[in-house]
Amino acid sequence: MNDFLIVGGGIAGVSVAARLSHLGTVCVLEAEEGLGYHASGRSAALYEATYGKDSVVALNLASRDYLTDANGGVLSPRGIMLLCTKGDEAAFAADMKTLKLNPLNFAEAQSHIPILNPETVTAAGLRWDTWDIDTDRLIQNFAREARANGSVNLKARVTGISRQEGGWVVETAQGSFEGRILVNAAGAWVDEVARMAGVAPLGFQPYRRSIARIPAPGGHDVSKWPMMFGPGETWYAKPDAGKLLVSPAEEHPMDPHDAWADDMVLAEGLARYENAVTEPVTRMDSNWAGLRTFAPDRTLVIGFASDAPDFFWHAGQGGYGFQTSPAASRLAADVIGGTPPELEPAIVAALSPFRFAA
Repeated sequence: MNDFLIVGGGIAGVSVAARLSHLGTVCVLEAEEGLGYHASGRSAALYEATYGKDSVVALNLASRDYLTDANGGVLSPRGIMLLCTKGDEAAFAADMKTLKLNPLNFAEAQSHIPILNPETVTAAGLRWDTWDIDTDRLIQNFAREARANGSVNLKARVTGISRQEGGWVVETAQGSFEGRILVNAAGAWVDEVARMAGVAPLGFQPYRRSIARIPAPGGHDVSKWPMMFGPGETWYAKPDAGKLLVSPAEEHPMDPHDAWADDMVLAEGLARYENAVTEPVTRMDSNWAGLRTFAPDRTLVIGFASDAPDFFWHAGQGGYGFQTSPAASRLAADVIGGTPPELEPAIVAALSPFRFAA
């Protein structure tokens, strides 16, 4: 029998498996043919420490050393630029304050992104202390650590969960697996996994977000451009492998599934991006969508279920999964192992599933 069964092979599941592998044997069960197939493989992959609620920001900050130092680090410079177009002044002012951006005049903004449109962009703000995350490297680092004391099983979609003396039995397409503690890191499917296990669901909601990859505008070298945002996160554009990722940044509630982009939503987002630049979008090279899953209060859920002391929630990463993963997985291992967490007690309580029981 394994010490820990982890359902889900995205960044949440592999990171917590890596941490728990130092406390006992781990067994990761991933439904798809590769790790990070769903939301983790479709992330904009930015480390921005002030992004999220207070508990999320605490995890972001506590994760920075690991992201910087682990195996040479997984961060590379990016920066973010907020662009205001006519009619967005109020949202722009609010975001400038929240994101602690430095104001730029148009010439300064255009020196960083030469395609900005002087007829539509009325103001800009910039920060350089944000970074791209090498998501594949981070997942593989964690997976390698997990495999040192356990297994990672692909194409192991969960079909049933039952209790046995001393733990759990999980039925999958690859056979049965046993473990003392069941860790639910199943992303958009976490409530479904809970129901299978006879544990009360917590009301997680997946939201679709679509992305298009377009050629570098006007043949520019975009590698040093900061990531661009519209006020109120109405769109964003991010350099990626010599091209641009453009997203309408939508949040449309969905049932758990293998998500795909909505053509009309993509077109609307691309139009908002085009309004800020001089280079029109002439084609998409590819597009996709992912599901960002949130708890009802939009912060992570890390802790034992109030109605099942051997069922552990590691869920609700939303858009924060990669940048919180080192600290979130460390907290999970501390709670499971009975070690006092390094995070402040108020933050630990804000992340605990017991907040819903109360």
